[in-house]
Amino acid sequence: MNINLFDFYLPEELIAQKPSEKRDCSRLLLINKDEKTYQDKIFHDIIDYLRPGDVLVRNNTKVIPARLHGIKEVTGAHVETLLLKQLDGDVWECLTKPAKSLKVGARIHYGDGKLFGEVIEERDEGIRLIKFIYEGIFLEVLDTLGKMPLPPYIKKQLCENDRYQTVYAKYEGSAAAPTAGFHFTEELFERIKAKGVDVVDITLHIGLGTFRPVKVEDTKDHVMHSEVYEINEEAANTLNKAKKEGRRIIAIGTTSTRTLEANMSEFGKFTPTRKSTNIFIEPGYEFKAIDCLITNFHLPKSTLIMLVSAFMGREFTLEVYKHAVEEKYHFFSFGDSMFIYGK
Repeated sequence: MNINLFDFYLPEELIAQKPSEKRDCSRLLLINKDEKTYQDKIFHDIIDYLRPGDVLVRNNTKVIPARLHGIKEVTGAHVETLLLKQLDGDVWECLTKPAKSLKVGARIHYGDGKLFGEVIEERDEGIRLIKFIYEGIFLEVLDTLGKMPLPPYIKKQLCENDRYQTVYAKYEGSAAAPTAGFHFTEELFERIKAKGVDVVDITLHIGLGTFRPVKVEDTKDHVMHSEVYEINEEAANTLNKAKKEGRRIIAIGTTSTRTLEANMSEFGKFTPTRKSTNIFIEPGYEFKAIDCLITNFHLPKSTLIMLVSAFMGREFTLEVYKHAVEEKYHFFSFGDSMFIYGK
């Protein structure tokens, strides 16, 4: 499909620059995708539309302070490094800028010699494999030197880094947050569970596959970068039981959706595993795993709006987005949310 089919007008002032004062007080657009209707709500109202027996699936990945600023050895040039994915031990796949000068063998100093990086492989699109050299525990070193990898459309660093984490973030490894989960509080989860809704955790460490922009004219030419996901036995059993009993599986976010759909597409049922996926969901895809989706409002021409369009139809998605713009919903990471369900 032509990516211009997923374009829409978005005033810059609707791009949220900071999180809502209280997580569950952001706005919620409640959408019935089968009846093609929608209503304006507040996020904590979502509990009124969840049913006993529903299964909420959340991505419990935790964002690491993955953005590093360093100095290239010999030339003294500034280098920005974004850690995307741990490959083997101290070797990481990184997005670098400027990348052209970072050839194999180039060394980068971070934090007055506390951390060194050596380029061991060059890849396309500014990606380099970097082996890090340090003393102690890598994530502790990263905590002292790295910054939270906020998207480029957010102009200021946060005063509190935990607002770029979900309240259920557990396993470190992401270069971006599963932002649909920002709207949930511990208190709201307790109320949801008390209603008889199951909450299941899975993990997908978010990297380039989720946030890399589409740079091709035709979506068939877009290649998704792989990301590592994990589903444990308990989660798989709960999900399979719900599917067998005809209960709704509700994904919190596009990363949870991609994890569940990748797993179901490969194995035919929810199966415990840890592996990589580069699944790309666009209109024409037949959903096998999820019944409902909670998600934020996404970038024009992004793989994320393509996924949403696959779930509720492209034309209806653009109609919904037009309504959101007219009603001044906030967009992207710190923006408002949608709950998309069927009959």
